Amino acid sequence: MTSSAPAPEPAADPAAGQIAERGGLPVLEWSIFADHPIDVAVTTRDGGVSEGPYESLNLGLHVGDEPDRVVENRARAAAAIGLGLDELVFCNQAHGRAVARVDAHDRGRGTRTADTAIPGADALITRTPDVGLVVMMADCVPIVLYDPVTASLACIHAGWRGTVARVVAATVERLVADGSRPGDLLAGIGPAIPYERYQVGPEVARAAREQLGEDADGVVVPDGEGRWRFDLWEANRRSLRRAGVPATSIELAAIPTGADGPFFSDRAVRPCGRFAALARLRPPGPTPGPTAGPTPPAKERR
Repeated sequence: MTSSAPAPEPAADPAAGQIAERGGLPVLEWSIFADHPIDVAVTTRDGGVSEGPYESLNLGLHVGDEPDRVVENRARAAAAIGLGLDELVFCNQAHGRAVARVDAHDRGRGTRTADTAIPGADALITRTPDVGLVVMMADCVPIVLYDPVTASLACIHAGWRGTVARVVAATVERLVADGSRPGDLLAGIGPAIPYERYQVGPEVARAAREQLGEDADGVVVPDGEGRWRFDLWEANRRSLRRAGVPATSIELAAIPTGADGPFFSDRAVRPCGRFAALARLRPPGPTPGPTAGPTPPAKERR
């Protein structure tokens, strides 16, 4: 991992990661899931009731925002995937590789207070319709996996620690243990801090070299100033490929987090809000998902 070559460019598919309106909110959608009986969305910072540094759709109860506003924002996010607030499931993310399977009994966990959330998990999986999986971030990578054969769904939170710990591989392994085949999986990789802005120290580079092996080549690269740049997008794409997910079944929405864009960035501004990836399996039958609308005009940011 001594190469100073630039990290690989993100996938340049202009159709990847379109912003659309769902349930009255502007959200990011992956086209790879469009023809399947699931509802998946990544919230932006717009469409909520929070103020100040959390403006406006902050979904994090742990960042100093007014709890009542966060709960209202979460109810709006739930509506974007066709659910009510108490059908969502949150986890207390630990930046590790723990995977939790949830079902109807877990609906409502963590929606109003963090102490009822699934403890110590960074990936949630389900086969139960109308259980809304939620992972939050403000620079880390959201990843959604769907198996159309077994009707299995997963949401993953991958920061640098989770990426190095291969939380993606742990999630695929859990799905396989439950009957999935990696070759059947569809994957959406969402907005995160871009390679150009993500500087890390030598201890992170060392951990990546030790845990990712050759997958760290060209992904964690010296910046020439004693630090390193870490391409979280590419590292997680490689983890998916190594786990057996076909390249053609991975859609990367290479939209950066940051103060000038639609997604919160903890590195750019502190304190700040949290956005989320949400997903649910629709129940059998002709139940429609949330109505999509035209893309709202971009909000100017200064």
